[in-house]
Amino acid sequence: MKGGRLRRAWPYLLALGPGLLAASAGNDAGGIATYASAGATYGYGLLWAMVLVTLFVGVVQEMSARMGAVTGKGFSDLVRESFSLRVTALILLTLFIANAGIIVSEFIGIAAAAELFGVSRYFAVPVAAVFVWLLVTRGTYARVEKIFLTLTLAFLAYIGAAFLAHPDWHAVFRETVLPHPRLLDVGYLNLLIALIGTTISPYMQLYVQSSVVEKGVTPEEYRYTRFDVIIGTVSAGLVAMFIIIATAATLHKHGILQVDTAERAALALEPIAGPFAKALFGLGLLGASLLAAGVLPLSTTYVMSEAFGFERGVSRTWSEAPIFMGLFTGLVLLGAVLALIPGLPLIKVLVGVYVLNGLLLPIELFAMLRLVNDKELMGEHVNGPLYNLLAWGIAIIVSLLSLLLIGQTVLGWFGVGT
Repeated sequence: MKGGRLRRAWPYLLALGPGLLAASAGNDAGGIATYASAGATYGYGLLWAMVLVTLFVGVVQEMSARMGAVTGKGFSDLVRESFSLRVTALILLTLFIANAGIIVSEFIGIAAAAELFGVSRYFAVPVAAVFVWLLVTRGTYARVEKIFLTLTLAFLAYIGAAFLAHPDWHAVFRETVLPHPRLLDVGYLNLLIALIGTTISPYMQLYVQSSVVEKGVTPEEYRYTRFDVIIGTVSAGLVAMFIIIATAATLHKHGILQVDTAERAALALEPIAGPFAKALFGLGLLGASLLAAGVLPLSTTYVMSEAFGFERGVSRTWSEAPIFMGLFTGLVLLGAVLALIPGLPLIKVLVGVYVLNGLLLPIELFAMLRLVNDKELMGEHVNGPLYNLLAWGIAIIVSLLSLLLIGQTVLGWFGVGT
């Protein structure tokens, strides 16, 4: 009996990978800054949003993975083949801007981590940029990324810190199931959209779909990949919620309502790490930022090169793939240079990047819905009526929140509502 159960469970365990990594990727430098800011500024008041956003992530990731399994093609390939030139250009430009912003945020994360250890950003960022560029272009990044991934496990300490900080669990439950949204508060709305932007980042969908294609997942095997997506989404959502709980129970409770430095974000780990909180947070931040600083420019370069039919591959020389190599180098350079701007408020920029991500997200979502409901592409694997209702609802909610924030911001320029 036990042996039979194990044999049935084994394919599901083997499928774990793309979905788990893609969902967990949201817990990078910008993600941690956003969750910590939410907990410090509004206490437990945004926990309800994380429940909904986790559901949103699961739906969007599942659609991406399903498109990869059914069509055997990446997102940019499908966009190029299914939309007009102008619409394709708009979608790809949106993806490029969103990804470029996150690349900058990863180098900002490296700068913040370095400064926690007393190392100047003007030394650490250029060294990190050269280091990442050499690792990727020399083909050794796949081995080193396991080390970076291990360092990011430091953020799991937020779960222990949340319990040791003795939060008001009654308030946690109440704010999770009986929320009091403050949608007319621009700061609240900013963080709400940033939470969406950091968890439903375009690069995560690109990654999971490309990974499913690369693994050669077929529609018959797709149920195992769906399990991977669900597990990844739930685990990443729980970590994010515990970061909010930990920062609410430590920073917000003691009147620290702004997370504007990495040191303040690290304070929430004091219940579990004590005097080593800063070092623990710094290691996690460094690992997450270095990991994404290599993966993001590379995946963005692949997408753009694939979409326009340019020669691509890190094993190519400059003469064989000049556009690919030049774009990858340019993205790494852009991220490093912008992270070195004097006086840059690191944590505010990290959150701001994901607000921008959330504002651009509707374009990708509507394109995805158009593709996943195309019977010529997906056959019998198009969204069902109820699933479609949920998916369209997500796209419309994100769009309305984006429009609301834009409207609030424009009114603020004229002194209305301030």
